Amino acid sequence: MTAQNETPDPSTPAPQASLEQRLADAVAAESETRVVERCVSLLAGRYEGEDFLRVVGGHHAEGILGGAPALYWPELWGTRALLHVWDDSATAPVVGALGNQAWRVREMAARVCAERRIGDVAAIAPLLSDDHARVRAAGARALAVVGGEDAKPLLEALLRDPDREVRRAAQQSAKALAARR
Repeated sequence: MTAQNETPDPSTPAPQASLEQRLADAVAAESETRVVERCVSLLAGRYEGEDFLRVVGGHHAEGILGGAPALYWPELWGTRALLHVWDDSATAPVVGALGNQAWRVREMAARVCAERRIGDVAAIAPLLSDDHARVRAAGARALAVVGGEDAKPLLEALLRDPDREVRRAAQQSAKALAARR
């Protein structure tokens, strides 16, 4: 907290700013390449400082900074930030995160794979049998973007998934895959 007569530190993100704005400010201060490096560092389980945690986590970061267990949140936030900032050096870490122990990180990694058009059927296919429906649905959406003919039977199998949202994602993804050809 700054006193009324003090100027706020420009490197400290405004907690009410959107993720996109916080990342744009970080890029302006450091460079996109550096911000991506720091996101990948979080994804790898490393610490990047309180201010950067506030950049990627927003007001949610305050809980961790106040002593709550970090669990997987910094990894998730670092991965999510890669939807907005990018450098190809993040490709291998994001594809590797498809196997992360935390289901939310796997789901977000699949979303980044779809957004950035990275990964392949072999890397994404294991998500289709994940215990968590949101991961299976994200995997289906990623296959629609990066898959080829070999993704078609995988998506068709998901049409029988017990979860309605997974079936919907599989149907939409199969249509998107067919339209790409």
